[in-house]
Amino acid sequence: MPPIDWTSIVLTIRLALVTALILLVVGMPLALWLARTRHPLRPAIEAVVALPLVLPPTVLGFYVLLMLGPASPLGRFYETITGTLLPFSFPGLVVASVLFSLPFAVQPFTAAFRAVSREMEEASWCLGVSHWSTFWRITAPQSRAGIVAGGVLAFSHTLGEFGVALMVGGNIAGVTRTVSISIYDSVQAMDYATAGWTSALLLGSSFLILLLLNLTQRNLHAPWLKRS
Repeated sequence: MPPIDWTSIVLTIRLALVTALILLVVGMPLALWLARTRHPLRPAIEAVVALPLVLPPTVLGFYVLLMLGPASPLGRFYETITGTLLPFSFPGLVVASVLFSLPFAVQPFTAAFRAVSREMEEASWCLGVSHWSTFWRITAPQSRAGIVAGGVLAFSHTLGEFGVALMVGGNIAGVTRTVSISIYDSVQAMDYATAGWTSALLLGSSFLILLLLNLTQRNLHAPWLKRS
């Protein structure tokens, strides 16, 4: 078996975990707002959230690179605080991954929140339960299938990202070289054996993740199966 770049695999898993966690924290409030609001700007915001689905990764990566660069307010602020640059760093790669995977988390969250019974939420509020407690006692449990789906899709989508990662993070071993970039490097070096083994590992992992997601969704949507 040819050598596999385990460093890039570990880095990619860490990136995917951090991205999924951030999207759970940031994506759920955004999705809840999109599911409940009647604001006239909602269609425009939904379109912005969905842009990564249709934009070429290099285009999105280019604009994220400009947004994080030292000439931007965000880039200058980060450099002032930390003394380092956001582009070609792991934190910069995290920002790019969050933006790139945003619709894969927010859209399932939003669909799940829209399916929650508004009557139950309003009854809870009328009984004096706060909006925060109502969310955790009623909204979140009824939306658990969509929440799980969004988190898993964000994680699995991050595992395979290439264009945005290369544009924003570059190809620095142990810092920003993800598994997809490692596969590309192996192909460029005509090391098809290593590329093949790494690709097979990524393919198998992605299949298992999606299989577990489907099985989990089946149980979450049909809890009576657990009692049979």
